[in-house]
Amino acid sequence: MNTSTGPLPSPPRGTVRALAATACAVILLAGCDSGSGSRAAPASPTGPAGAASATPAPAVPADKAFDPENALAAAGQKPYAASIKITNEANGVPALTMSGRANLNGLFTGRVEMKSPAATIESVTTEDTDYFRGLDVEGAQWTKRPRTQGGSLVSYEAYAKLLLAAGPAARKGMEDQGGVATYHLSGHLDLEQIASADPRTYASMKAKGVTGFDCDQWIDSQGRTVRFEQRFDMRGVKAVNKAVFADFGPAEKFAAPTGS
Repeated sequence: MNTSTGPLPSPPRGTVRALAATACAVILLAGCDSGSGSRAAPASPTGPAGAASATPAPAVPADKAFDPENALAAAGQKPYAASIKITNEANGVPALTMSGRANLNGLFTGRVEMKSPAATIESVTTEDTDYFRGLDVEGAQWTKRPRTQGGSLVSYEAYAKLLLAAGPAARKGMEDQGGVATYHLSGHLDLEQIASADPRTYASMKAKGVTGFDCDQWIDSQGRTVRFEQRFDMRGVKAVNKAVFADFGPAEKFAAPTGS
């Protein structure tokens, strides 16, 4: 613990931005850009698709069951807020954890905390600005930069539709996820399959030598992704992205932090 009295300098600007860039890469598959067109989340131990949990999920009452295609077809375009927790692992070792609350299904805004072995960063994203500060020292000051253009959280609906297109084997059935009735989809996607659905991720993963990935996805009756898991090899590293979205509600206002 630092016992200095009075404010201390923020971590080097490069550290803050590097971790922020890493966090962006974690938000499924490559897509955090602070622009428009966001949606929801990755999560699961390594292993074959469909083996995301050693313990079977609780059963869902028959009256809560729904068809995943109907849920996706009925998904609305109205932005909503959700609590998020996204983690990234490399060869079984946690590399980054990102948690907080954000607006999805539209222009991404929110407040999150990013933890890595190198630093802990708090981030606030408003409609036009990104704010960052390190939390490892007392009195760290906020730094800010204009939002970049051209994207935000990836649309997970596209991934669910690709999994459904794989056929009956992708349909794992209804499962309870944290008290929410969800439909579990699972399968392998070749990188070329996402070229049109998610061009930024396609370009990023192709540049890293990734050819495909296993994924598991749980959607609710409104077509929102509650949980998403992704596993792939990247230049000899076994990578796992995990995400959970919860506490859905109306879109919220995220203002610039005090003192910025």
